[in-house]
Amino acid sequence: MTNPDTNGARKGQKLVIIGGVAGGASCAARARRLDETAEILLLQSGPDVSFASCGMPYFIGGEITDRNQMSVQTPGSLRSRFNIDVRVNTRVVSINTEAKTVTAINETQASPEKEDFTYDQLVLAVGSEPLKPPIPGINRPGLFVLRNLQDMDNIVAWLQTLPLGGEEKPHAVVAGAGFVGLEMVEQLMRRGLDVTVVEMLPQVLGPLDVEMAAIVEEDMRKKGVNLVTGDAIEEFLPAEGDERSTVVKLKSGKLLPSAALTILGMGVRPDTKIISEAGIECGPRGHIIVDDYMRTNVPDVWAAGDAIEVRNPVAGNDEKWAVPLAGPANRQGRMIADNIYGMNRKFKGTYAASVVRVFDLVAACVGMNEKMLIQKNLPFACVHVHPGSHAGYFPGAKSVNFKLIFHPTTGKVWGAQAVGEDGVEKRIDVVSTAMQGQLTVGDLAELELCYAPPVGSAKDPVNIAGMAAQNVIDGFVEQVDWKELKAVASLPDVVVLDVRNGSEVEKDGKLIEGAINIPLNDLRSRMNEIPDGKRVVVSCASGQRAYYATRILKQSARFSKVENLSGAWKTYYLVQNRV
Repeated sequence: MTNPDTNGARKGQKLVIIGGVAGGASCAARARRLDETAEILLLQSGPDVSFASCGMPYFIGGEITDRNQMSVQTPGSLRSRFNIDVRVNTRVVSINTEAKTVTAINETQASPEKEDFTYDQLVLAVGSEPLKPPIPGINRPGLFVLRNLQDMDNIVAWLQTLPLGGEEKPHAVVAGAGFVGLEMVEQLMRRGLDVTVVEMLPQVLGPLDVEMAAIVEEDMRKKGVNLVTGDAIEEFLPAEGDERSTVVKLKSGKLLPSAALTILGMGVRPDTKIISEAGIECGPRGHIIVDDYMRTNVPDVWAAGDAIEVRNPVAGNDEKWAVPLAGPANRQGRMIADNIYGMNRKFKGTYAASVVRVFDLVAACVGMNEKMLIQKNLPFACVHVHPGSHAGYFPGAKSVNFKLIFHPTTGKVWGAQAVGEDGVEKRIDVVSTAMQGQLTVGDLAELELCYAPPVGSAKDPVNIAGMAAQNVIDGFVEQVDWKELKAVASLPDVVVLDVRNGSEVEKDGKLIEGAINIPLNDLRSRMNEIPDGKRVVVSCASGQRAYYATRILKQSARFSKVENLSGAWKTYYLVQNRV
């Protein structure tokens, strides 16, 4: 690795960076720390650089109260601290990679003139832009995207015109149930609006599998959110007698109540039109193609952030994916600066570790979900566990609903998902770290993690999930997935055994019609109630007692097959009507 302090040949270059938020600002600051003699020019299309885009929903909702906190750096602070030439409100209109020039205009001028900037090294950190599909009425007043601080300010200003705090709450629609969409749902309700969410997919939070997303959906409905999934928006209509409000018409023909505010969270796309026009290679969806060192196909042109495709290290085989997250973008920008100065740092790819808070719940995930694995025809198995966030005897423990997805023979971890009120994200962080270290589910079972009763358990949820997965690989447990239960239960040779206590069944309801209920503690003495030779599918509330029962029954040698219902009642009851 080259030490930039001793490599004078690379010093004194002119760096032009297009985009001044996560990747661009990180690259600029790192380059200055490596080279005091470099000329660094940062071009940003809007008036703000290095702003807290992930915090914008929370300012809209009032959890963040100081507008100044939304700017991590300002153009002035970048100039004074890092000696960076920052040009805001400057939109790049073309790139000439042969002449090594960038052409831009200052959008604050009444008649903007084009200005050319030369470069030795060009960094593209252009980010993504919100999707605005050609739906009739999408440009009506009161409909907002959320990309920058100006969008945020516009939403706040619009909210200030609404009659909040009265008996009759204004109604808002959020189009799209991704991470930002659900953050906006929470924050708008915090401001006193009734909210309807419309999502064209059959579930919220697409990176989660449906049974994990269902936990979030149930809580949202309990909080009073009107949740519409599996339906898309056909048209935005003016409300009768109120030009400022909008009636959302769905593809199903349903009309939503008049909305005083509509948030468009329909996804993002890379902002790369001028980049592809310059001959810089982009993928089929417009993402910039880079190698492992963040170089494009054009010499001395680099790219980082939401607009690029990166290696998918989970799938392997040189698979690529686009993962628009702030953490990877910041690291990529820093790495580009290092590589410009000869350090040859290799970006290993993105594992897509993500988290969102939705009211009282936190949902987090890493790696690939079932849908992705099926699409790529990769073999997988899953376990669902529901341990507590800390020791059960210490007050306040909350359920961590945890799904681990793995290769059924090698134990390679494909991904993990978790939903709960406490301790969710740290478990996904552990799995993310384990995946980056190429650990298997057997290694997860053996991880040494912090434990004290207020904050953890002697067997952490990650350990428990690893143990459950290892049991599947070793053949100690065979499983029936929740999606299969109804079909399996209808077979003539199958008995479904519920080992919950009778009071639990009476309170929460039957697992499935025809299931036999024998509490675990009575199983040995009442095993004769289960017909010999049958295939037995066992369930309980969360899976632990069913595992114990499965081991008892398997060793009796009286049954043709004994299987555990993965996730048990806690998983199945939320999604039983989706099969």
